[in-house]
Amino acid sequence: MTDTTPPAPHAPINDLREGIELLKLHDGQFVSTAVEVDPEAELAGVYKKVGAGGTVQRPTRVGPAMLFENVKGYAIPVIVGVLAARKRIAMFLGADEKYLGRHMLNAMEHAKDPVFVDEAPCQEVVHLASDPDFDIRTLLPAPTNTPEDAGPYFCMAVLRGTDPETGNHDVTIHRLCVQDRDEISVFMQTGRHIGFMYEKYDAMDKPMPITISMGISPVEYMAISFEPPATPYGFDELEYAGGLKGTPVELVKAKTVEEYALASAEIVIEGEILPGRRVAEDQNTDTGYAMPEFPGYDGVANPSLPIVKVKAVTTRTNPILQTLVGPGEEHVSLAGIPTEGALLQALENALPGLVKNVYSHSSGGGKYVGILQIHKRDHNDQGRERQAAIVAFGAFPEMKHIILVDDDVDIFDTDDVLWAMTTRFQAERSVIPIPGVRCHPLDPSADPEFLWTNFDHGISTKVIFDCTVPWGLRDKFIRAPFLDVDVAKFLPNWTNG
Repeated sequence: MTDTTPPAPHAPINDLREGIELLKLHDGQFVSTAVEVDPEAELAGVYKKVGAGGTVQRPTRVGPAMLFENVKGYAIPVIVGVLAARKRIAMFLGADEKYLGRHMLNAMEHAKDPVFVDEAPCQEVVHLASDPDFDIRTLLPAPTNTPEDAGPYFCMAVLRGTDPETGNHDVTIHRLCVQDRDEISVFMQTGRHIGFMYEKYDAMDKPMPITISMGISPVEYMAISFEPPATPYGFDELEYAGGLKGTPVELVKAKTVEEYALASAEIVIEGEILPGRRVAEDQNTDTGYAMPEFPGYDGVANPSLPIVKVKAVTTRTNPILQTLVGPGEEHVSLAGIPTEGALLQALENALPGLVKNVYSHSSGGGKYVGILQIHKRDHNDQGRERQAAIVAFGAFPEMKHIILVDDDVDIFDTDDVLWAMTTRFQAERSVIPIPGVRCHPLDPSADPEFLWTNFDHGISTKVIFDCTVPWGLRDKFIRAPFLDVDVAKFLPNWTNG
């Protein structure tokens, strides 16, 4: 009998720099410029056109990662878009880009505990906040996405903290706005594990030690982006990152706080989230906005956010600051691909063999729109496709729209999906609304002002779009059978990609 168990994942890179060198080997995946760029809105404005993609205002496209070598006022370059394409994620993981969710799910079976090292590249240079000349605003080139942003943001910032009662650890990406020479506000959406830990420290009136690692391995970023239910409270995503890398994640003790940082990082901020103290996110600008969020709209500035009091910044020699464009394809990768893995896990547990693949579509920022490829095996599977959609909604509450298609439809080709919605869909029988369900607070239509029956902000009508053929009619919906030929015989340099 042939063993069909997939091999343990093993990524071909260990850190950001190895990831950049890998991209340089592939045409169209990396560009750089030595032209001076202003980090205030101009940098993001350039990358919006070069490669941001996602839900960014048009014109935009999915393009290469881009290194800005000469950032106005700073000695540190900035790279953006490293994770802004499925093709690049596949390169970093050593995986098939159409089955990244399954690849990540497989890594769960090979989790590895982090290891601790005494020395790490991320601490080659140390800047102490106690130094009178220290100012994080002039040290690190945190960009703004638009002229309306509340301030400069660190957008690829991985916070690591520890539960004061259980000792459990967590790593999560949060948006951080630079507020003063040694102060950064932190937005922690309700339900995030770091936020839950901070609530305990806050109740005890104690500062919470944290590290903020930036410019880590692209593989580690992907693993850290997994969310519940795949990673319940108490599960350390760094164990999963080790499974995805094929080697344990290395951690190093911070210089000034009782916490550990990711050794692969380009830059680490050490500090404490202060108890009791809150600031308005836009206290320095009064714009009313935070920064562009993944649905494509400017987020509202939060009037009351906790503060990180910075103790130190440590870096590699000649570090690179990594950022993203808020609504871009990079968020789709970070949020959507782990979501695909989590959904496949829940769907396979509930309905084995029914769902072949899942795509968290870019139009929903990787969170709102899921396309499920259904494989009906006999008449008993008729109706289970809709059950699969209900399972998906239950497993990932932020999902708003589920589109069901048959297994002859390419879920990554929007034209093919819309073809199925055109020729295998009748709204009277194929639209299944589920009103009054909690969804996501950043959806501006999920509000009573948009629909009066939404009795609270964040309440939405979830919808199933059933674009599958009923089992009894399957013989009437067979696609025209073209001859399968080898095009290379006629065009030797032809590639399908």
